Amino acid sequence: MRTLYVRIVVIFIIITIFSTVVSLFIANAYYANKMRHYNEEEIMHIGLEIRELYELSPHLELGQYLNKIAAMGFQIYAVDEQLQTAMYGSPFRHTQFEEEQIRHVLEGGSYKGMLEQKQLLPIMGYFENSLRNTIGLPIKAEGKQYALFIRANLEQQIGEVRILLGLLMGFAFLLSLILIVILTRYIVKPLQVLKAATHKIVDGDYNLQLDIRRKDEFGDLAKHFSHMAESIKRLDDMRQEFVANVSHEFQTPITSIQGFSETMMNNEMSEDEKQRYLQIIQDESKRLSSLSKQLLMLAALDKNMQLTKRTAFRLDEQIRQIFITLERQWTGKQLEIELELPEIVIQADEQLLYQVWFNLISNSIKFCSPQDTIAVRIDVGKEVTVEIQDTGIGIAPDELPYIFDRFYKSDKARERAKTGSGLGLSICRKIIDLHHGSIHVTSELNKGTSFRIKLPHW
Repeated sequence: MRTLYVRIVVIFIIITIFSTVVSLFIANAYYANKMRHYNEEEIMHIGLEIRELYELSPHLELGQYLNKIAAMGFQIYAVDEQLQTAMYGSPFRHTQFEEEQIRHVLEGGSYKGMLEQKQLLPIMGYFENSLRNTIGLPIKAEGKQYALFIRANLEQQIGEVRILLGLLMGFAFLLSLILIVILTRYIVKPLQVLKAATHKIVDGDYNLQLDIRRKDEFGDLAKHFSHMAESIKRLDDMRQEFVANVSHEFQTPITSIQGFSETMMNNEMSEDEKQRYLQIIQDESKRLSSLSKQLLMLAALDKNMQLTKRTAFRLDEQIRQIFITLERQWTGKQLEIELELPEIVIQADEQLLYQVWFNLISNSIKFCSPQDTIAVRIDVGKEVTVEIQDTGIGIAPDELPYIFDRFYKSDKARERAKTGSGLGLSICRKIIDLHHGSIHVTSELNKGTSFRIKLPHW
């Protein structure tokens, strides 16, 4: 399996090799255009100096003189008029040469072998120990004409430097490969840690220990990954709590229905007791029905990401209709109702918004004491604002942030029949969100609660 670590190492090695090859071609181009002519002229100048120095001392024997010159770091190949050859200094590795070139030099011409080399990489010809890689010029000695072919003995002049440079480049290349292997592991390690973290999340373990102190992209990735893990943990906790709450909410009324029905079947009781038990069974059945409807509504709202049903209707009339529907409840408590409902037409899902106002107003009635006040106001501006305010028992500050959570019940010590299922406010917020609105609540314990809903004025 080709892991990311192996891929990065291979990529870095390819980059290193590619850079080396490109550098070689760049150096070759520079040598071919600049250095080759310069080297050729330098060697030719040295060859002319060698010839002039010999001409100043004609009593010297040519062979001895060339031996002395060769000892100074040159390779010399001498050819006389009868094409007899003699070699001075280190021998040439390749001595193939065209007779035509030799005769051309013997007749007084010159030869520039470096410029005549035809190679893919001319820079390699600079190091070629070949007779073709020389300069040639004529010289007279002891009444005879000779052709001298001269080349600098690079092994003698810069042999140690070549070895040193070769070792330097070789060790540099080897060290770069070692550092690539080591440092790439350092680069990949944070990704390996994140990979291990994903396996932990898959196994349900959200307690991650990632290095979020880094100031680079891996640090940012670790921070976002940690936040994601926390979000998934919260969602998983909410899911488990939701399942537990649903099970509990269904189990309690079912147990009551089962218990009271068995009591009625197995025991003789008065008509009053029977009616009381039947009333309890009916209430619990209604509770189950209401809970089922609310769960189905939540599921439908979660599934729908946007509204598909919008109609124009009178918002003020809709709220008045809810007070008419709940008249028995608020008149039974002798509540004072204050309405400021100017005529306003909006485009929205009429049935869903009816559910919002019904839940909020029925909650206000439920948690108001006798002779308390419920006030509903509509303000029309860039947005439509609906405020539902009561002077009821209020909500404790530590419970206020959680009242929109599913199955959360403010003041859990109250009777179950009074607190409901804990889904109403969750449904309200979901409906308002689908309308691209907002809902905010302020409350003070024993003084009352105010819900402020803002909707776009379509």
